[in-house]
Amino acid sequence: MKTNKHRVSPSGAEDLDWDSADALQDVYLEYPILPLREVVVFPHMVSPLFIGRERSMRTIEAASALDHPLIAVTQRDFDKENPTPEDLYAVGTEITIERILHLPDGTANVLAQGHSRVRIVDFTQTHPYLMARATLTPDDFEETLSTKALMRAVLALFEKCVELNEDLPEDAYIAALNADEPGWLADLVASIMEFDVEKRQELLETFDPTERLERLSILLASELDLLELENKIHSRVQEEVDKSQREFFLREQMRAIQNELGETDPTTSDLKDLRAQIADSAMPDIVRKKAEKELHRLEGIPPASPEGGIIRTYLGWLVDLPWAKTTEDNTDIAHAISILHANHFGLRKAKERIVEHIAVRKLAPEKMRTPILCFVGPPGTGKTSLGRSIAQALGRNFVRVSLGGVRDEAEIRGHRRTYIGALPGRIIQTMRDAGSINPLFMLDEIDKLAYDFRGDPASALLEVLDPEQNNNFADHYLDVPYDLSKVMFITTANTLYPLSPALLDRMEVIDFPGYIEEEKLQIAKRFLIPRQIEEHGVRDHGIHFSDGAINKIIREYTLEAGVRNLEREIARICRKFARKIAEGKPVPHHTTASSLGRYLGPSKVTHLVAEDHNEIGVATGVAVTESGGDILSIEVTIMEGKGNLLLTGQLGEIMQESAQAALSYTRARAEKLGIANVDFDKIDIHIHVPEGAVPKDGPSAGITIATALISALLDRPVNREVGMTGEITLRGRVLPIGGLRQKAMAAYRAGLKTFLVPTKNRKDMVDIPRKVQRDLKFVFVERMDDVLPVALVQADNHPATN
Repeated sequence: MKTNKHRVSPSGAEDLDWDSADALQDVYLEYPILPLREVVVFPHMVSPLFIGRERSMRTIEAASALDHPLIAVTQRDFDKENPTPEDLYAVGTEITIERILHLPDGTANVLAQGHSRVRIVDFTQTHPYLMARATLTPDDFEETLSTKALMRAVLALFEKCVELNEDLPEDAYIAALNADEPGWLADLVASIMEFDVEKRQELLETFDPTERLERLSILLASELDLLELENKIHSRVQEEVDKSQREFFLREQMRAIQNELGETDPTTSDLKDLRAQIADSAMPDIVRKKAEKELHRLEGIPPASPEGGIIRTYLGWLVDLPWAKTTEDNTDIAHAISILHANHFGLRKAKERIVEHIAVRKLAPEKMRTPILCFVGPPGTGKTSLGRSIAQALGRNFVRVSLGGVRDEAEIRGHRRTYIGALPGRIIQTMRDAGSINPLFMLDEIDKLAYDFRGDPASALLEVLDPEQNNNFADHYLDVPYDLSKVMFITTANTLYPLSPALLDRMEVIDFPGYIEEEKLQIAKRFLIPRQIEEHGVRDHGIHFSDGAINKIIREYTLEAGVRNLEREIARICRKFARKIAEGKPVPHHTTASSLGRYLGPSKVTHLVAEDHNEIGVATGVAVTESGGDILSIEVTIMEGKGNLLLTGQLGEIMQESAQAALSYTRARAEKLGIANVDFDKIDIHIHVPEGAVPKDGPSAGITIATALISALLDRPVNREVGMTGEITLRGRVLPIGGLRQKAMAAYRAGLKTFLVPTKNRKDMVDIPRKVQRDLKFVFVERMDDVLPVALVQADNHPATN
């Protein structure tokens, strides 16, 4: 900007040559400043302004009193109450106040006439209102063919915008036709169109009229595209509405004609059936009101409407659900016991719990809460099949849902009806299939639930399995409460580890231990063999399995806690027989242990057995496995070295810590143990647990490691017929362990004669079969001092071993 301009006060502005743009550009004029919010005033335009701020009122009053023009400038930040010079744009419009209308609340409506663009040079006053020096920038143009073409193009675009935009006044285009200057036309159109403040200010700051027209034509073209698209969408919607209204009137006329002729409309008939079904159902009042409200909506919707199908499906779910229908419980205890014993062998705890439940329901049917049981045990132990038997004993309908792999919370609670293809969750779907409000509901594989970004299904089950909450279960699809308090829920799991504490707290856990060989033998004879003979069509051919054959299948062809693989092997043999019978070949009536190789091939499983002879540094421990239990030998060898402890055999962190504790106990008790002459800093101790490919962990091998270590250091063998289990402490105490039943069965199968058990596990002896207690000697120990005399062979009784 030039620096040779001279200052002129507004009072002397009338002496200037207003027709000379060059003369005006060399003049500074001093004006009051009127900040505006979200308003841009253009030259030549009359604009109504709403004045509410105190400083703006002072500006208006001062300008009116002195009959001075003002500069209307737009704020950059509309929320600022008292803008500073930095908050205002640098270009505004010189205006004069034509009229002021004061309102009762202290504000005013002002009618302002714009004159010319003004560029603010600097501010001279901030209180009580803003004053600034500015330069007038009137339009300077030459009428060329290009300018005329631009004016015509702008007029054409503006005409189309006025036609499509109902908010624009109809005479706006006429006013634009009368603008004979390009700058005037651009300002007129810009003031009428509903551009945002930034675009309006950009046009105000464009001083060249031709360039202003070019920018305006681009904005008009963009606005016209939006208006044409809106008009197209509006026309399409209007056509659909007109079509729906026409169909509605035609159907009403058809309904009236059918009523006159005595005919019935299928749609009306369906609605009548729905209304009757709702009236006949035993819905609670809150559900009935919801159903009637949806039915009323359905009556006002055209039959072809997609929403009508959604509402019909929803009402169908409400009608089909059992709201009050129940089955009467059979409380005959003798009947329940006979069914449970007929269908299952063993499972004493689970059967006792069910019989107790039936007894309490018989004595207090209205007061007791339905239990929520959780059957936990290895695969194939009869958890799901026992649920069916319980339902049969109680006389309830049985339904089952497998939760394995469920990741979406909506699988439990359902989807909201706003989604296309929405359905209730599995709980409500299964309740409809049950047909009664008190079925036996089995939630299978509850420990296989997973969670991801779609939610946590296990958390959704908290309401289902809580007796305090499930009387008002909320399914997202139904959007009405459903009573699950009369349902008997039974869940199954292979392990409790994945379950959250909150979910586990709502269930009564019943353990399903693995079957011992004698139990598997009875299950095979009573259930598995008769079922497979029947299913393979060989019942009439006198096929018989000897006890020896069944025991060999159990020991050498299966490795499991349950009986699922046992049944598969029996089915393989039955298939061989079925083929021979179909081919007309003779079939042996008796299957013995010696003939199994012809049908099943070589043995698949090798169970560990007791050592053949007493050895130094080798002790027999017992572990719990997925298939029940098994024995493991712990080997210790002593070598010259530097005091290192080597641990091999895929030992977990807890088992490694047990080995270190055993070594620390041995070193601390070296003198009493008779190994004071051993220099531990000059030997290396290697502890190995065979079957190195199998991971092992847990603290219960502590006393076994200590026994093997002390045996190696004393050069005294360990009794091969002694097995042991227990956690060791640094003071030599023996702490209790878990899984005593499985470990005792493993020791019994391996042919051990003596089993060392922590004293605090004496209470678990009730779970040990009587036959095992008779054949296996249990020795209860509290300290390592009790273990060593039994485990180590006396010095004068053993032959020299290497």
